[in-house]
Amino acid sequence: TATLFDYLPQDALICQYHGLETAAQNFWRDTQSRYQLLRGDRDRPLLPPQELFLTVEALFAALKPYPRIELSTDTQDSGLSTQNSALPLPSIQVDRRADNPVSRLQQFVADFDGRILILAESLGRRETIAQFLAEHGLKPVPCETYADFLGSQEKFMLGVGPLSTGFILNYPPADAALTKPMNCRSGFNPTCRTEVRPTAFITESELYATQVRQIRRRDAARKSTVENMLRDLSEVRINDPVVHEQHGIGRYLGLVSLDLGEGETEFLLLEYAGGDKLYVPVSHLHLIGRYSGASPESAPLHRLGSGQWEKAKKKALKQARDTAAELLNLYAQRAARQGHVFQVKPHDYDAFAAGFPFEETPDQAAAIKAVIEDMTSGKPMDRLVCGDVGFGKTEVALRAAFVAVADGKQVAILVPTTLLAEQHFQNFSDRFAEFPIKIAELSRFRSAKEQTEALKGMAEGRIDIVIGTHKLIQKDIKFKNLGLVIVDEEHRFGVRQKEQLKALRAEVDVLTLTATPIPRTLSMSLEGLRDFSVIATAPQRRLSIKTFVSPDSDGVVREAVLRELKRGGQIYFLHNEVETILNVREKLARLLPEARIEVAHGQLRERELEHVMRDFYQQRFNLLLCTTIIETGIDIPTANTIIIHRADKFGLAQLHQLRGRVGRSHHQAYAYLLTPPGEDGITPQARKRLDAIQSLEDLGAGFYLSMHDLEIRGAGEVLGESQSGEMQEIGFNLYAEMLNQAVKALKAGNEPDIAQPLAITTEINLHSPALLPNDYCGDVNERLTLYKRLANCATLDELDQLHEELIDRFGLLPSQAGALLDTHRLRILAKPLGIVKIDASSGGITLQFIPNPPIDPIKIIQMIQTKPGCKLAGPDRLKVSREMPEVKNRVEEIVRLLKELG
Repeated sequence: TATLFDYLPQDALICQYHGLETAAQNFWRDTQSRYQLLRGDRDRPLLPPQELFLTVEALFAALKPYPRIELSTDTQDSGLSTQNSALPLPSIQVDRRADNPVSRLQQFVADFDGRILILAESLGRRETIAQFLAEHGLKPVPCETYADFLGSQEKFMLGVGPLSTGFILNYPPADAALTKPMNCRSGFNPTCRTEVRPTAFITESELYATQVRQIRRRDAARKSTVENMLRDLSEVRINDPVVHEQHGIGRYLGLVSLDLGEGETEFLLLEYAGGDKLYVPVSHLHLIGRYSGASPESAPLHRLGSGQWEKAKKKALKQARDTAAELLNLYAQRAARQGHVFQVKPHDYDAFAAGFPFEETPDQAAAIKAVIEDMTSGKPMDRLVCGDVGFGKTEVALRAAFVAVADGKQVAILVPTTLLAEQHFQNFSDRFAEFPIKIAELSRFRSAKEQTEALKGMAEGRIDIVIGTHKLIQKDIKFKNLGLVIVDEEHRFGVRQKEQLKALRAEVDVLTLTATPIPRTLSMSLEGLRDFSVIATAPQRRLSIKTFVSPDSDGVVREAVLRELKRGGQIYFLHNEVETILNVREKLARLLPEARIEVAHGQLRERELEHVMRDFYQQRFNLLLCTTIIETGIDIPTANTIIIHRADKFGLAQLHQLRGRVGRSHHQAYAYLLTPPGEDGITPQARKRLDAIQSLEDLGAGFYLSMHDLEIRGAGEVLGESQSGEMQEIGFNLYAEMLNQAVKALKAGNEPDIAQPLAITTEINLHSPALLPNDYCGDVNERLTLYKRLANCATLDELDQLHEELIDRFGLLPSQAGALLDTHRLRILAKPLGIVKIDASSGGITLQFIPNPPIDPIKIIQMIQTKPGCKLAGPDRLKVSREMPEVKNRVEEIVRLLKELG
């Protein structure tokens, strides 16, 4: 119940928008009416608004003691001075390929007669830049705020600031008007300078030539790699099953801190069959993955030391080897087939691409590039483009269709519903309007005469693009020159239709679009059987959809609908029973006299359904009562609330698709999943589905939902038809890894070996606490996620990005967290050298190698001959004896040793 004013310092300057009073009155009126509407609901007791919020009078009384500036929307008289002149910076770009990457910056610092402030985007980037510059002899003084910079006499400083471009500021001559004291805490103000000297502001854009956007890069690193999505432990809760690569399946019991004589370290506590406990150091989390393959309750726990896990792995490896052989056979067949080599005419293609009214996201651009490369390679394309609802998969399809048609080939677009066929027909017709390309639609929205004409045109080659439902893959359909098949929402087609599509794959390029891939499709893509592109970056200004699971009640429905109507939007109300849909309409009409309601379902006549959907699109009514006919592809930006009646009866992918019908503009969208009052009517699986959909409301959550689906339904063999198999015994992630190893081994002509671990595990012991302390990151689940992400870092760049993120989110690293990052840095450096253990105490360092490590033996001999205290301590150990009391010295010495070894 604290207010904003409880947090403000007494001398705060408040900038107040001139419409504040009107906004406050509107808010208060809405809050009062909502309270009147819902206060009679006994299941949801509410406090009166005056106990929760400030009244309009109280707000202005609280504002009164503070100095205020009122901001007007009138920009005619802003009073901005143009006396100060800003000059562009010379080229000071870092050139990483040069012997001295920072030579231009060094020259500029030496020659510039004034002060220099480098501005990093965040505290994390500041630390990385400071480290990089220090390595090359430049040591700017760190400053925390702009006031520190003004008050300091240092020439060269490094701070944090949100400037996008740098400049040199030349102050005019000092005069009385400009030297009066002013409060400049709110940011840069040239009037509060201490002296008249030119100042250079340098941003990362000037240093690195590209603008580093920390948040977007971090999100891309986190979301765009499918591998991370599958291995992320952030979803693991107490008692969930996890897989340890060396010990098998156990239950996660939480993070515990133990002191083994060298300070506290955190461990994951796992419980195995028979109550056995295993403590796993957080630096070993790369050996642990979520168990997916069966429901968490029925996961087969192993007994430690019983040999049970080795048996399960052997069986799984045998099956993985057989599957790998089958996969390689399919690879070979695909490689042997010759597809059409499409020619791209750059001038025409650029003209078509210019018709896309939005800026492509990086993932979307990468998917388009991959598709065009596939089409021009001469091998038949079989690519899966996986992107969340509304992330721009259709544009990928449009570009591919253009390339095919421009080269004289026909394109077939297969969609699961008539409404989606109609919408694609409109989209394709709009985008191809300026080109001499003929497009037809095969669905029940077209008359028999129109369909016959379309079929004839396809056979004769007069029609370039045909968009249709299941009718497109019937046996009597003939194409004159088919070159590309695009399948939208593949999971909506049955096994038989997919078999017919497989026959097409032998001859033509196939592009599949999906938001929530079914588990088998996802695994086939991960194993490399199908090419895979991910669109995981949301379009600009897109907001995630707020999702509420709630027992069905008139109060909830009325509140949700009125909230949308008040902002001029439209609503979907989904009731999936045609028999009772008119009864629901009558009930809604009584409950919501303000709404204009129409009904849409699959049993309406074609023209009537088309008419209703068109009227809804043109906002002639504002509430569409419908069945799941709207599930795919309907794109109405003004509809931003969906209410799903009996949401417990829908599948996970279906709920995700339905939720994706809203939130397709920059407005906040809402999804209400209504369940029967009381818990009796809901099955445990339905409850899990609803929990999953509610917890995953982030943009791009389709992948995570696919993995939840995998757990709730079971994985299914990759190439077989049964829904169980060895995958269930060892978990999906480990099976996928085994399959990958088996494919690599067979390709190299070797037999997969169960005795060989899947990956070299490097154990690092610095004899110092290595953890994220509780007072640094207090949330246990967040720590677990960060430990896992650190363990998954495969390159130093990934580790540096995570280092920056930690500083940005939690502040500068304490010594324990620094030691944790050092262990991971050493793990990444040591792994390629075949080192399985590094032990570094105050008295020396011991390196332990795998048999036949990939190191030149001469280097080890030279090291023993030339380095004081260096000797062999066994057939697989190298020891360097030296006094190193500080952890920092040990890390530096190990890095030197690893560099000398290779």
